[in-house]
Amino acid sequence: MTILMSIFLILHGIVHLLYAGQSRHIFELRPGMTWPDGSWLFSRLFGEPATSLMATILLGLCAFGFFTGGVGLFLHQEWWRPVVTGTAIVSTVIFLLLWDSRFQGLSEQGGVGLLINLALLGVVLLLKWPV
Repeated sequence: MTILMSIFLILHGIVHLLYAGQSRHIFELRPGMTWPDGSWLFSRLFGEPATSLMATILLGLCAFGFFTGGVGLFLHQEWWRPVVTGTAIVSTVIFLLLWDSRFQGLSEQGGVGLLINLALLGVVLLLKWPV
């Protein structure tokens, strides 16, 4: 089970990299997807180019955090848990701040990732799994 959780964390990091590519407009995860353009907070404060750059950097860091946490878990290192916890919290905050404040297309705005982050936090912090 530890191996599966490690792989899951690494894959969750890879999805963050995909969103980083989307945020820099290197490619579209879905045709017509413009995320993170229209962020309820950052786009209004900083404009679209700065929002795009900030999202790319932050999501890249989250990808690194999930990848590192997955490797740490696989290697049975004690530090994997705070790395994954911190990364899941940062990732959740990023997606909330980059949300366009509409409830349509939540899956394109990291809605599924938010649910995964919350599940990870529940499993890691509340259930203390894996021990």
